[in-house]
Amino acid sequence: MALTGIQIFKLLPKTNCKECGVPTCLAFAMNLASGKAELDACPYVSDEAREQLSEASAPPIRPVAIGKGVRAATTGGETVQYRHEKTFFNPTLLAAVVGSDIAEADLETKLKAWNAFQFERVGLNLRPELIVLKDAGGDSAAFAGTAKTIAETSEFNLVLMTEDAAVMKAGIEACKFKRPLMYAATEANVDEYGALAKENDLPLAVKAGSVEGLIPLIEKLTEAGLKDLVIDPGSREIKQAHQDQIALRRAALKDGNRALGFPSIVFPCEMASNLDMETLIAGTFIAKYGGIVVLSDFSGESLFPLLLERLNIFTDPQRPMTVTEGIYEVNNPDENSPVLVTTNFALTYFIVSGEIEGSRVPSWLLIKDSEGLSVMTAWAAGKFAGDDVGMFVKKCGIADKVKNHELIIPGYAAAIAGDVEEELPDWKIVVGPREAAHLPGFLKAR
Repeated sequence: MALTGIQIFKLLPKTNCKECGVPTCLAFAMNLASGKAELDACPYVSDEAREQLSEASAPPIRPVAIGKGVRAATTGGETVQYRHEKTFFNPTLLAAVVGSDIAEADLETKLKAWNAFQFERVGLNLRPELIVLKDAGGDSAAFAGTAKTIAETSEFNLVLMTEDAAVMKAGIEACKFKRPLMYAATEANVDEYGALAKENDLPLAVKAGSVEGLIPLIEKLTEAGLKDLVIDPGSREIKQAHQDQIALRRAALKDGNRALGFPSIVFPCEMASNLDMETLIAGTFIAKYGGIVVLSDFSGESLFPLLLERLNIFTDPQRPMTVTEGIYEVNNPDENSPVLVTTNFALTYFIVSGEIEGSRVPSWLLIKDSEGLSVMTAWAAGKFAGDDVGMFVKKCGIADKVKNHELIIPGYAAAIAGDVEEELPDWKIVVGPREAAHLPGFLKAR
């Protein structure tokens, strides 16, 4: 944030009303300065102060909302060059291209297949967000018809890709309710596209032949009142494109260049001859620093690893990935199936549940909230103590589901066995193997 806590405090009403959730306006100002509070939490800040504070607190890279509905998403809003400095906030959006000349039956088949690409991971639904509708031939009717079909029959949001203003207008009319991204304003059409974006309150992509070439176009659009911009320096060779993405990020974050403080769009689909190479290039730009990455197609074998890469990069490194506390059924267990317990660290859950599933032994897996810590770390930190585990087993309701009151605890937590027995006198406590890889043999031998 550009302003210090004291500078922010001078702009606040100084009523100490406590309605913001903290005891004093000074405390609220300090929270604002450190990014721990939102300005909207103060109900009495003046419009003038709000304008000053909003501008001062705006992230160096503006967040831009794209689309409506369940796949609406925001790109940009980043505040650091490197993830380990704090975190990245808004994941790279993934898109695939459809030509406006596609046959209706082929479009239906493609949309059905693409809609099905949804993968559950650590309790999250991982999926792509966008379809780039590319003008093929300048046919306004075909462009509008395809846009309407995508908008009305799929969850995807759209990027309307044409430099023909008449075609763009037709596309906007067909899917305006989905708030599509317009691509792209260039030196030749910047005034016309800027007016269209402002009239319809739509985000607008800006394309030039270089990073430097973007600046006058962006300045013209921002002076006209447009703020929701996405930028494309035009590079289609991977080395130059990579350098451009780094240059854009550094210019916004390190040099304070507001003219370049917008998320970017990159096109691996125009940098490679096949989807495999596109996927490798896309992985590069998810890491550095594409706001929207466009592929020629979606396929499971390329999309899934990209979604996982995105998940890992855009997960807060200060907050471990977790799964929800509760009872998990593995291999359709019944009342006589064994009961195991472990922590809610996501990696622990996936490894343990995977090994149990591979054993084909029907089992109940209890996941206790350990604040995302692994077994040994949670035990050392007192987050997986015997009495806590025992109380969790009591309250989770597993006793109502099984007749066999036998609880298998992780081998690395063998020290808690006695305390668990004291908390659960009606249960037999069994120390399981230390390594998850030994679970299949352990379960089969019982």
